[in-house]
Amino acid sequence: MSRFNSVVFDVDSTLSGIEGIDWLAALRGADVEAWSAELTARAMKGELPIEAVYGERMHAVKPAMAEIERLGRAYVERIAPRARETLTELRAHGIDLVMVSGGLREAILPLARELGVDEQQVHAVSIFFDEEGNYAGFDERSLLTRQNGKRTTVRDMGLRGPILAVGDGMTDCEIKPVVDSFAAFTGFMRREPVVQRADFVIENFDQLRELILE
Repeated sequence: MSRFNSVVFDVDSTLSGIEGIDWLAALRGADVEAWSAELTARAMKGELPIEAVYGERMHAVKPAMAEIERLGRAYVERIAPRARETLTELRAHGIDLVMVSGGLREAILPLARELGVDEQQVHAVSIFFDEEGNYAGFDERSLLTRQNGKRTTVRDMGLRGPILAVGDGMTDCEIKPVVDSFAAFTGFMRREPVVQRADFVIENFDQLRELILE
């Protein structure tokens, strides 16, 4: 028996122990890394709306295709402990698994393949390159570059209920009105404003398994 029929996962600091944009910013030097990390921390705590920082960070970092490929490998290398096993078991119980992220889709797809999540169930922000593989922009129309974008995206999916959302940041909290429960994941980063709004607080994927599978 399972308590939920669908689970919506955040990616950065949830399924994998990195923040993708900060990882990319680190390639531009310590100053850019520190600047990006500060913006990420403030946005994830709800002090800044994500749309206030998204384009600014991307303009500063301008990742090339080769760097996005490296980030994809880093996501896989930093998969959360027991995430593979847990997601495999959830799929075996017929639970629908979805990844919803404000991160970059092309970097997240290798992680999805590693975790067995269908590519069509990966919702993230597309990045564009020119013919030489240089940065050429990102999908500025994507709802996932906005504070309430995850909520709207999940609402319009038509997922089977009951639905559980799992994440570490305030943009994940924003999903709460359109799902049945929200679990704050603290395995990599504990953000108190998120914990305070959560229905459940979980530190690892074994606890997540126990929560979902009765």
